[in-house]
Amino acid sequence: MTHNLLILEGDGIGPEIVAEAMKVVDCLQSDYGFQAEIEHGLIGGAGVDGAGDPLPEATLDQAKQADAILLGAVGGVKWDSLERPMRPEQGLLRIRAGLDLFANLRPAILYPELVDASTLKPDVVSGLDIMIVRELTGGIYFGQPRGIRELENGEKEGFNTLVYRESEVDRITRVAVDVAKKRSSTLCSVDKANVLEVSELWRNKVTEICDEVGGINLSHMYVDNAAMQLIREPKQFDVIVTGNMFGDILSDAAAMLTGSIGMLPSASLNSDNKGMYEPIHGSAPDIAGKGIANPLATILSVAMMLRYSLNEGELADKIETSVRQVLADGARTADLGGSMTTSEMGNAVITVLKSN
Repeated sequence: MTHNLLILEGDGIGPEIVAEAMKVVDCLQSDYGFQAEIEHGLIGGAGVDGAGDPLPEATLDQAKQADAILLGAVGGVKWDSLERPMRPEQGLLRIRAGLDLFANLRPAILYPELVDASTLKPDVVSGLDIMIVRELTGGIYFGQPRGIRELENGEKEGFNTLVYRESEVDRITRVAVDVAKKRSSTLCSVDKANVLEVSELWRNKVTEICDEVGGINLSHMYVDNAAMQLIREPKQFDVIVTGNMFGDILSDAAAMLTGSIGMLPSASLNSDNKGMYEPIHGSAPDIAGKGIANPLATILSVAMMLRYSLNEGELADKIETSVRQVLADGARTADLGGSMTTSEMGNAVITVLKSN
């Protein structure tokens, strides 16, 4: 079966790390019989510079035709002064909405070889393996009305709308339940139901779905407590389901438990399991072009792409095993306390992948 892939290098370190991920894809094609038709497109600042739009219409059309999308990163100070609709991040929000990528899977796994890289004590984080399921196309990031207005007294006021419909909570909960059932059947729903009506609806709907499905050990936690507990006792969590803004914050906090944000991939899926896959670390413009970015999160994003969208689980296992092996062999980029270049780390993964 030939898979149609869209590659969006994006901005900052995006082209550098995607180049290493594409070495992995090329290896799968040459050594393992993986078949793919590959297209490239523009997004973010690259879209602004190349086509006058952070999400050119041509890119969205390509994305709709693709089986899966691999994204590097978007954003950078170069475009910060643009009007909001033209900023690179708007391209990311628009492609999520355009493809209805409502379910964001954010794993936080601490590899044994990197225990000392975490800022927390080894006994607190050793064995950490959390999956955060974040609702991605609703909530305050997309709610209307929004804007900045001037009041009668001349003072300016910014406003955004936090809103969730039952159907939105229903579908993200079912994704989280499916993930939980493949793990320990333990699910924690994070909200702010003590002060927000939208969270009250969220909590009630999550409870209803879990009662309907059965077999899920469900708990609820307020988001402020969840943030504290992630630092205090992170291994109490297995699968977390939460809304867009809370998930944005908690998943980055969880990422740092693992020693480096450069290690963590993500998947954003729609109801047909079409997905966009990207590292969570952003465009890192301060190190762009220096050849020192860690490409492992992007390489692991390819593994997630194979597993969740392309039904190529065995190939995903081979990539993940190869990453574990290079770490066990002592391979480290600067973020992990080493001196390997981006390309050297990518080549190390390829060497192991070919030997497998």
